[in-house]
Amino acid sequence: MNLPKYFGTDGIRGSAGTHPMTKEFAFSLGWAAGTVLSQGKNHPLILIGRDTRLSGPWLQEALQAGLESSGVQVVNLGVFPTPGVAFVTHASEAIAGVVISASHNPAAENGIKFISHDGMKLSETTELAIEALLDSAPAIPDALTKLDDPDSKLKAIYEQDLLLDPGALALGDLRILLDCANGANYELAPQILRQLGANPIVLNDQPDGENINAHAGSEYVRSRPGDFGRIIEEFHADLGIAFDGDADRVILFDDGGNMVDGDQILAVLADYLHQQGRLLGNALVTTNMANGALSKYAEEHGFTFVETPVGDKYVTEKLMALFAVPGNQAQVGIGGEQSGHIIILDEMHRTGDGLRTALWMLKVLLEKPGQKLSELTGKIRKYPQLIASAYVANKPDLKTIPSVAIALKKLDHDLPGLVRMNARYSGTEPKFRLMLETDNRHNPGEIAAIAWQICDLVQKETGTTPGSKVEILNVSDGGLMQRPTLR
Repeated sequence: MNLPKYFGTDGIRGSAGTHPMTKEFAFSLGWAAGTVLSQGKNHPLILIGRDTRLSGPWLQEALQAGLESSGVQVVNLGVFPTPGVAFVTHASEAIAGVVISASHNPAAENGIKFISHDGMKLSETTELAIEALLDSAPAIPDALTKLDDPDSKLKAIYEQDLLLDPGALALGDLRILLDCANGANYELAPQILRQLGANPIVLNDQPDGENINAHAGSEYVRSRPGDFGRIIEEFHADLGIAFDGDADRVILFDDGGNMVDGDQILAVLADYLHQQGRLLGNALVTTNMANGALSKYAEEHGFTFVETPVGDKYVTEKLMALFAVPGNQAQVGIGGEQSGHIIILDEMHRTGDGLRTALWMLKVLLEKPGQKLSELTGKIRKYPQLIASAYVANKPDLKTIPSVAIALKKLDHDLPGLVRMNARYSGTEPKFRLMLETDNRHNPGEIAAIAWQICDLVQKETGTTPGSKVEILNVSDGGLMQRPTLR
């Protein structure tokens, strides 16, 4: 089967104002998507939400005009997190939802992702059907209708679910540092925590259209955990919570200012539900980028460890397969990624939700009076692991580049303690990604030196401008590695 031209693993993305993130393309996409998704439906309804980017409103106006020109009714949710759009789409009569967001990426970028009525991403078959109609779309009108006020009733359904889903929480004694990334959760997250009795210390809740994810949010604190950790110490906070721009990811920090990433969150939640006999399929589902310590933790605690290819959609597909087994519908699925994209799956929840994940972690924490987050997560000892991200100008099949194939094959010699390696291109960005994990005979600096060499080689072989951006994240401890200086 052919792969979609525009749809990546998380919708369509690009720089705002540059194809495909233009008014003209958004209008054509709306018309094509509306035409495909509304087939055989009476009075089709689609919901649209967005994050706080400056380009969000004009992209939404164009997309909405295209949808309406196909005969679809559209409801505006305004600034609203991705998981909120997914939840109300599933809970309402809508045939689909749309989110205009580029997630954790910079403000100059944007994206459009569609959500099915079931609250999940569209199938590749549906994406291909939409792309096949793009060239048949009518011309965009000279004038577009301004957006209606956001629908407060639909948004309230999601807010009520957040307050009730994990069970009654009383957060009055907890000091919580909250980083909203100047993104989609900037109002909702503080509001929910306050309704549950907390008085959070809120950072980055003043979006101006250009500061989303700017020195803020989950990806930033992963790259510079010391900064967020120091603020926790300054305010004597019990824990910290950081979302990404569209709020489907979350990274936590414990009472000592130590980062708690997606791997650790997955371990805690899976063990909690396993002890109650409620873990879906008695399995924790994650990707092949997860730290090897997670597999060991699952084995030691009596539940199954299941790996999928990289991408939350593959995690969701595996969880849904487990959920479809007769008798499993009363159980709760746990799956996700290191990045903090955690899926707590049941009948009504099918996508990652940063705030809901944080609330579930607070539920586990509060079940033992006086328990600290560091006590929950300190038992999970990670193996040394780095993830490199290198900008590339092109994405030729890595197997067709002899020098890269040789360098990857040599890794066993260069790193005798190598446990796992994963080399691939990003599905949403023009980047090469390399994950290296070793046993404890290597330190992060040694692993990083090898990662730099391979990233430089990939950039050279893909015709990328010398000096283009390369970042190497110390996944185990948090923080970016510095390039070794030449002697």
